[in-house]
Amino acid sequence: MADLRIRAGATRSPQRGGGHSAALSLVTLLSALLTCGVRCAESDKPSNIILVLVDDQDVQIGGMTPMKKAKAYIGDEGATFVNSFTVTPLCCPSRSSILTGRYPHNHEVRNNSLNGNCSSLQWQKGPEAEAFPTYLNKLKYQTFFSGKYLNQYGSKAAGSVGHIPPGWDQWHALVGNSQYYNYTLSVNGKEEKHGDSYEDDYLTDLILNRSLHFLDDRSPQHPFFLMLSPPACHSPWTAAPQYQKEFKDVQAPRDGSFNKPGKDKHWLLRQPPNPMPNSSITFLDNAYRKRWQTLLSVDDMVEKLVKKLDSIKELNNTYIFYTSDNGYHTGQFSLPIDKRQLYEFDIRIPLMVRGPGIKAKQVLQAPVLNIDLAPTILDIAGVNLSSVNMDGQSFLAQMAPSLRNGTARPYFLVEYTGEGQPTSDPTCPKLGPGVSQCFPDCVCEDAYNNTYACVRSLDSKMNMQYCEFADSESFVEVYNLTSDPHQLENIVKKVDPSILQIMNQRLIKLQSCVSDSCRDYKQK
Repeated sequence: MADLRIRAGATRSPQRGGGHSAALSLVTLLSALLTCGVRCAESDKPSNIILVLVDDQDVQIGGMTPMKKAKAYIGDEGATFVNSFTVTPLCCPSRSSILTGRYPHNHEVRNNSLNGNCSSLQWQKGPEAEAFPTYLNKLKYQTFFSGKYLNQYGSKAAGSVGHIPPGWDQWHALVGNSQYYNYTLSVNGKEEKHGDSYEDDYLTDLILNRSLHFLDDRSPQHPFFLMLSPPACHSPWTAAPQYQKEFKDVQAPRDGSFNKPGKDKHWLLRQPPNPMPNSSITFLDNAYRKRWQTLLSVDDMVEKLVKKLDSIKELNNTYIFYTSDNGYHTGQFSLPIDKRQLYEFDIRIPLMVRGPGIKAKQVLQAPVLNIDLAPTILDIAGVNLSSVNMDGQSFLAQMAPSLRNGTARPYFLVEYTGEGQPTSDPTCPKLGPGVSQCFPDCVCEDAYNNTYACVRSLDSKMNMQYCEFADSESFVEVYNLTSDPHQLENIVKKVDPSILQIMNQRLIKLQSCVSDSCRDYKQK
């Protein structure tokens, strides 16, 4: 969509040439206004956009419970998507998908390591140069980033702190993985070290405060885009001092697949001892509580951000997105804590959006993916989506049908490349080489053979998941999510072979899809 600067209510000087010119001008103006769409819907300038991207927040096991303010200020004032998914359940590849609007097989970030292409020079030269902030910058959006970017960002082999990804006017990025204190930032390409003072250094609050300063210093003549990426609720789960005693009686939920054996599942899920030892349960309960405690500062962030937008008279012209990079588990199938698995608790993520044209208190069922965030943001900004190379699709039509027409996807791809170590883990030698993320009681959360691709079908006809593993067993897992929402029974040997064939064909197609072909659902 063209970057039109014709405003609602604008008039042109009369031209000589009579009625024909006047009529032509009117037609041109009407056409421009219709094309302008969202960008001119609420204001005389394009809409502002804010993306709050939290770290490791689940929805399946109660992760949104502490977010009372966020739900009130965003969800209740707009749309809550109850079928929102990540296309890969791990930080760096998921964040790369958010930035590019692409499946991992197209941006080629496989895991959190440099060897896995996380923030690598290859990533910087290719997908990062085409990430959605570059389009916003060309449209004269004032762009601001603060918080966790990609896990390997700022490392020497990834260009150190001097590397500023294209498209950002203000850059306050965390070096490495999530921390709350004692971290280093790249502030517009300069190293800035932080200590352990709550007032000066607590990262969630620092992100908020710098975003508020950015809003104060912005130019009112141009729209803005903020991406705020706090460390919560990622480990080490360091809560703000005022919240460290909250939720003292809370424990991880015991229902569903909690402390269940990984029967009829892939190799990695068959290894954990069951039932879990008491030491593991005590550990994961503590982690669960601390995760919630860290989120209370994010909840405060949302409230203060909304109030700031209201005070500067920008709230009614701003879209606010709230989401996470992946889900999480605490004890599901006897795995203590982590993500990386194909199951609903790891691939479902929160998503709430408010903004111009979005009616309040909507609860939407349409499946939405994290690769849809980039095209949706660009759609709001007025970019012609046919000109961008993205696999996702705008979901603006789902939450604001008065502004856009569109259809929901019936199925989608989830893919992950497992991480392992070439030598045996000293805490778990019996499992041999190829595993990683191991706990002292010999439970490993990842392995080379935890490499899979899944088709998740979710429409009125089918609510299923079909997964193939790249392992020595060529293992397959199939779940009917309608009758078995916790994925306790792998029905690969029971399901109609014709359904397996359809799912396999869909998987083959999606694994090789690029851009438009990722949105072609004509084939069964």
